Parts: sequence; C-alpha cells; structure tokens
Amino acid sequence: MLEAFECVFVVHAGIALSKGTAWGGYAGRMQARMPTQPPGWYVISLRPRGGHDALRRAAARHGAGLIALSPWSLKRRDDDEAGVALKAALAAPKVVFTSPTAVRAAHALQPLRTHPRQEWFAVGAGTAAALRRAGIAQVQAPRRMDSEGLLALPGLAELEGIGVGFVSAPGGRGVLVPALQARGARILRADVYERVPVPPSSRAVAQLQALSVPAVLALSSGEALQRILETLPATALAALRRARIVAASERLAGFARECGFDDVVTARGPRPADLLAAAGDART
Repeated sequence: MLEAFECVFVVHAGIALSKGTAWGGYAGRMQARMPTQPPGWYVISLRPRGGHDALRRAAARHGAGLIALSPWSLKRRDDDEAGVALKAALAAPKVVFTSPTAVRAAHALQPLRTHPRQEWFAVGAGTAAALRRAGIAQVQAPRRMDSEGLLALPGLAELEGIGVGFVSAPGGRGVLVPALQARGARILRADVYERVPVPPSSRAVAQLQALSVPAVLALSSGEALQRILETLPATALAALRRARIVAASERLAGFARECGFDDVVTARGPRPADLLAAAGDART
C-alpha cells in the first residue's frame, strides 16, 4: 500500500514536484530566498578585484559581512620586455618575490628553476607556498610577513655588489628596493603583472553609504588605501573614516594615522585570520 503513494505530488504555486526527488531541491531554493539576519558588523576589503574570497570567508567565521572595495584589478604581463627582465632576475644570486600573484605571473612566463648557490626569498608564507608549488623547494620567508620582516632575514643583510632579482609589479612594496640598494645590491627588477585602477564599485559605495553597524578596514597596502581615499564619493568616504583600521604592520598603521584615521590597531600579520583577530571590539 505504501508503494502506491511513493509518487505523491506536491503542488505549490502551480509547480508539481515529486516527493523525495524535486522536493528537496525546491525546499532548498525556497530557504535560500528567505531573508537572513543582516551581519552585526562588516569588514572592508581593499584587495584587488576578484581577490576577496579568503577575507570574506574569515569575516563570515566571525559573523561579519564583507564590503569589497577594490582599488584595482590585476593584469599579467606577457610582453617581450617582461620576459627579458624576468630571465635576468631569475639568474641573479638572490631572488625576491613580493606576492603569490608575482609567482603565478612569472611561472606563466617561464618555468621557475633554481640554480646552484642561489637563494630565493618570499615576503610571506603565501608567497613562499606559491613558490614551492611552482617547484622551488628551498624558500626563505620571514615570520613577520611584511617588508621589514623580509629585510631582517640574514640572507639579505650583506649585499654589496650582489645582484638581487626582484619580481613584482610597478608600485607597491616601496620600502624594499631602496633598502636593498642601500645595502649595496644591484637590483634586477622584473614587473610581471600590473595593477589596473578601477573605480569603486557602485555596490560597495552604496553599502558604505548605508552602513549603520560597526566596520573595520583590513589594511595590507598603503597604496590601495591612498587610491580609495582619492576616488570615493564624499558620503562613502565619511563612512570609511568612521571605520576602525586593522593594519598588517606598524608601518601601515603609521600611514593610516598620517591619512587622518584615529582608530588604528596593528595585527600580527597580513593573513585574514590575523586581521580578524585584531578587530577586537569593533564587532560589538
């Protein structure tokens, strides 16, 4: 008798659904359409366009929403000039990579191979992991994942007359090259990708203008903050200035204060977990 009712149909809003098959998917769609409770606070991300996922997941674990306020998108360079510069940089006795994006862009231009007595350096754990995935087993990276931490590594202390390959993008990491040159290094720079400025998205601007709960701005790039300050509409900018700044380093915290922000704290590093841990009572 029970078998006779296995194909019971549920009719809702003119749609016939077979029990035990389509009903589960229908119920899931209806649940997804139901309004959810809005976040009690927000994290403002200045990551490049399309690069917000890790911070979004970290924010969600802390019950926060995310406002994706990208100052630029990233574009890989594949021209002859970039290829020639990269070949020279990768032949240097010491090679420095400034980001995972630099690793991926360089590896797309040519396979990464280490040479005898050559040393490879990464600005942080994410860049070091990207180099290992690309085939570079021995990578030196600082525990303090910023320019100052990289400069403190013993392998970059004595550089008089030594060639240092520097794989990066134009702009950014402005502290590193002058500091390495001051130690006597010959910089062989390869800019393998570039930051293409984009206007703040209308969605992010609207979210800032409507913001009625606490927010923190995750700061891992001074250049990104400077561009956003120059391009945001006045009402959105006023909301941004009310946010707490969580800076990835003391240098960035100082830069934020120079830009007029008063509520500034310093995280242990640039990773999403570090930034969110430092947010403190901004979430309440």
